[in-house]
Amino acid sequence: MHQFIDGGFREGRGDEAKRINPATGETAETIRYASIEDVDQAVAAAARAFSGWSRLAPAERSQAIHKLAAELELRAGELAAVESAQTGKAIRLAKEFDVPGTVDNASFFAGAARQLQGLAAGEYGAGGTSMIRREPIGVVGSIAPWNYPLQMAAWKILPAIAAGNTIVLKPSELTPGTSLLFAEAAKAAGIPDGVINIVTGPGRGAGEHLVTHPDVAMTSFTGSTAVGRRIMELASRSAKRVHLELGGKAPFVVFDDADVDAAAHGAVAGAIINGGQDCTAATRAYIQRPLFDAFTARVTELMDQVVVGDPTDDDTDLGSLISHAHRDKVAGFVERARGYGARVLAGGAAPGGELAAGAYYRPTLVVDAAQDSEIVQDEVFGPVLTALPFDTDDEGLALANDTPYGLAASAWTRDLERSLRASAEIQAGCVWINDHIPIVSELPHGGYKASGFGKDMSAYSFEEYTNIKHVMLGRDGSTHKAWQDTVFRLRP
Repeated sequence: MHQFIDGGFREGRGDEAKRINPATGETAETIRYASIEDVDQAVAAAARAFSGWSRLAPAERSQAIHKLAAELELRAGELAAVESAQTGKAIRLAKEFDVPGTVDNASFFAGAARQLQGLAAGEYGAGGTSMIRREPIGVVGSIAPWNYPLQMAAWKILPAIAAGNTIVLKPSELTPGTSLLFAEAAKAAGIPDGVINIVTGPGRGAGEHLVTHPDVAMTSFTGSTAVGRRIMELASRSAKRVHLELGGKAPFVVFDDADVDAAAHGAVAGAIINGGQDCTAATRAYIQRPLFDAFTARVTELMDQVVVGDPTDDDTDLGSLISHAHRDKVAGFVERARGYGARVLAGGAAPGGELAAGAYYRPTLVVDAAQDSEIVQDEVFGPVLTALPFDTDDEGLALANDTPYGLAASAWTRDLERSLRASAEIQAGCVWINDHIPIVSELPHGGYKASGFGKDMSAYSFEEYTNIKHVMLGRDGSTHKAWQDTVFRLRP
């Protein structure tokens, strides 16, 4: 069963579809999608649960989320196995990144639930004391992507419920498994029925109905920029609050004083993490010309050492991509780049032999592509890194910003002034210096420009999931306030 509504699993009443194991090409299971009626029931359950959940003391919500973190940790092995099986990602990544990160997120928001702060009460105007109330919004309708299904479920659910909201989450129909396990763990932790609901179905059906539902007060979406624009259009019809984390095309700027070996290792890890199916993945390496040849040679050497193989094998570095169709899309970017004169120094093909039946693609390094070419400007979402040279610092930073996106970036240098300049001038929601990819629960994640707006993780995420209310208490007991004289004056 692939729907979790009002505290229990249900069979969907929509269309039936097969889910394919991307690593083998075989049918993994048959899914009955959520119907419009299923979505309505999930929203109704969330609306009923909101009254009780939102009125709990922060300490009570905190205690429940602490128990959820413990439940998730108890189920770590199952969560990792399901995450790997449904996405094709290497089991090592699931065990050492996805699951621990999700448990840590739950622990963080359990504490953060007790820290919903506002401006200190005080007298900011004559005759009155002001205070700030931070209040939950209501029912949140969230849509999560297929690349990190467990972590994205956590990023959507945890700040929402910690702030006192209830939620209906639609995971990708390709990867619903760990979102359902997350909801099951929440029930085992004692979180009331209806607080967390999961509906599985396609975006054009269940997703759009969830976004436009009149009882959904807010939509949070992570996915492509094109779909994000569609979400905004739908939500605008009812002036619904929207939080968007969209595509990325992260620049990786290597200045001529950088440690080449460190930068090369960072580039390979940053480019192939999760099969490159990561909005923050390193995709555009700009290397100051004196280091270009050494950098590309070292990246080529390292990419050739990456173990591509069975996702269930702990020795595998890179599993399959999410689907054969997506693998072909990634390959198409590389082939078209070749057609326009780019060279492929590493990878550039799907492996054969025992892996031929799966959606695999080798780590790939492309050089000699033009700055305005699609492989440099568009999101490939695969294990593909392009490398381009630059001469001056001004040029390198300008090239880094020469894209519609602004989610993440990194700069590699031993020079303090260069690092400060890069962190200030690169237009992205996160800029790493001498590293690329690490995230922590205490710090925010979110983009600039076409990468969306709003923050996941950290206390900043509460800005998305709460309403800010100013309350002013009159203190002087007078029948006429001095400011009223600007409107009408008392006359004898």
